Amino acid sequence: MTLGSQIAWDDTVLPFQLDRSDIRGRVARLDGVLDQILAQHDYPPEVEALVAEMALLTAMIGQTVKLRWKLSLQVRGDGPIRLIATDYYGPTENGAPARVRAYASYDKTRLEHGADPFAQIGKGYFAILIDQGKGMTPYQGITPISGGSLLACAETYFAQSEQLPTRFSLSYGRSQMPGEAEHWRAGGVMLQHMPKASPFVSSEGGSGEDGLLQAEDMLNDDESENWVRANVLLDTVDDLELIGPSVQPTDLLVRLFHEEAPRVFDAQPVKFGCSCSSDRVRESLSIYSAKDIGHMTTDDGIVTADCQFCGAHYEFDPATLGFEATKGPDDGN
Repeated sequence: MTLGSQIAWDDTVLPFQLDRSDIRGRVARLDGVLDQILAQHDYPPEVEALVAEMALLTAMIGQTVKLRWKLSLQVRGDGPIRLIATDYYGPTENGAPARVRAYASYDKTRLEHGADPFAQIGKGYFAILIDQGKGMTPYQGITPISGGSLLACAETYFAQSEQLPTRFSLSYGRSQMPGEAEHWRAGGVMLQHMPKASPFVSSEGGSGEDGLLQAEDMLNDDESENWVRANVLLDTVDDLELIGPSVQPTDLLVRLFHEEAPRVFDAQPVKFGCSCSSDRVRESLSIYSAKDIGHMTTDDGIVTADCQFCGAHYEFDPATLGFEATKGPDDGN
């Protein structure tokens, strides 16, 4: 796709609220972030598309959570695309922006080029992990792979694990500005019904396919009417409006939801960033035995490790890992 002039909303998440409908949301635009994430790896197009979708979901979901540390999304399946993992680190107190990183693991011998990327995940699960840092117990919610897309998995997660009606509309792909090289671009809108203190209408499971909760199971009649109306309005959005850059998110919200009294908050910048460091890698290696470290040691007498997210390369002297390990033949024990 060829696009018009660029605007200043790239790599941002704009929070908003529909005051007349008790619905909150996010508009996200990712540009350089996606380019940096995908530049770390030489993924086939099918894998690139899923990583782009997952990164966009992560940026929007992460912005809805008050984080001290990290939110992670993970998809695991038994198909050729075995794993997609993303992390979102919230803004810091010193003003540093939120950061997103992502990677995928796949079996290139089983990958079907040109086939539906989502179908190549196979059977598995979609998980969200919230880690608030040291001294805090991580929270994890899991839902089966379903619905035909990663955004559908995320919607199912919020319905099942959080009982929050949630809707995503996403667009992503390679774009080209006039006179510039082709690059990745993505955009999306997230809608979520505001949580209520009152009990949900249904606590006995869902009425939808496979017994999954649907919005009508969780909302009363007035709330359900508002939710349906907001979703019908969101259905009118097109891909170029989602990804920009010719339509500003504020203009998009007015176009879609002007009758719902949209109210916007401060836009939040998002950057590509990794949390790996020599100390963190050293800590992760501490779980291995001296024998395991010995097998990891190269002929040059060093232990190497590469970050799967950013590709950073680390080298260690085995003796500094707490082991006096030497490389030798496997004794079979």
